[in-house]
Amino acid sequence: MLKDSRVLVTGGAGFIGSNLVLRLVEAGARVRATIHSHCAVAHNPAVEYLKGDLTRMEDCQRAVEGVDYIFHCAASTSGAAVMKKTPLVHITPNLVMTSQLMEAAYMVKVKKFLYLSSSAAYPPTGDRPVREEEMFDADPYDIYFGVGWMKRTAEWLAVFYSQKLKDTMPVTVVRPSNIFGPRDKFSPDTSHVTAALIRRVVQREKPFVVWGTGNDIRDLLYIEDFLDGLLLAFNDPSPYLAVNIAAGGEGHTVKDVIRTLLDLDRFHDADVQFDTTKPQMIPVRLIDNSLAVNKLGFQPQYSLREGLEKTIEWYRENHKSWNR
Repeated sequence: MLKDSRVLVTGGAGFIGSNLVLRLVEAGARVRATIHSHCAVAHNPAVEYLKGDLTRMEDCQRAVEGVDYIFHCAASTSGAAVMKKTPLVHITPNLVMTSQLMEAAYMVKVKKFLYLSSSAAYPPTGDRPVREEEMFDADPYDIYFGVGWMKRTAEWLAVFYSQKLKDTMPVTVVRPSNIFGPRDKFSPDTSHVTAALIRRVVQREKPFVVWGTGNDIRDLLYIEDFLDGLLLAFNDPSPYLAVNIAAGGEGHTVKDVIRTLLDLDRFHDADVQFDTTKPQMIPVRLIDNSLAVNKLGFQPQYSLREGLEKTIEWYRENHKSWNR
């Protein structure tokens, strides 16, 4: 599907978008990538970078002109601290971007639209891995209420365009677990937990203070495995598909990640302290990936340790020039 196809990747300078651009170029696609506040990542003649603001309909229309397929990876994202301080930063820009881009894509009759949703939109399921059909069973966790319903609203739009119109547009919805790897956001203001821990380990932060107990459990997936799953989902012929792309299994605690990072980077004299007075996120979030495994043939290849090792290596080599 991708070789010699004209493909748009929004958020082409972001974490998932920049890695996806490189993968699509390898697959022989002719890639157009939108960038906004950051510079281009993959300097390749097969990539056309288009600077713009996807909250403006005219920029969405420029972006979709002449493309066959769209991977919508652009988003206003940040870490937990920013989300707590300015919760609307995740709501309005993302809803405007997605609704306008879908409309623009529909008007030019793209062959398929892929939307990156989020496992944060799922309702609580306790210690049990959450399944795709449970998305709308109840509200998301309260701490994710705004961003969760924002993602759900976009998923409703995906159903509308792919199933409820006379002339439909095929849409694939991918619900990632906690993705990490090279080109992630490592800035203290925007990084998620795994990238933040990597930065602090490499910088030899002392004392190494962690918010909460360190017992929070997450489904962690290396970026290359995630892109394998994303492309398998994209290639599925279903006119509409919503699927988890996750590691599955029992997950890993923050303490697991810290211990592995300290060992990999030989930070043996770290003074790790857990500040239980600080706010915590949800205690457990496990993702069921059986649909991706059974329907798409998805099988993650990287262990947590292997993925963290590759990410540390990349960050050590590039952090001085990586301003995000």
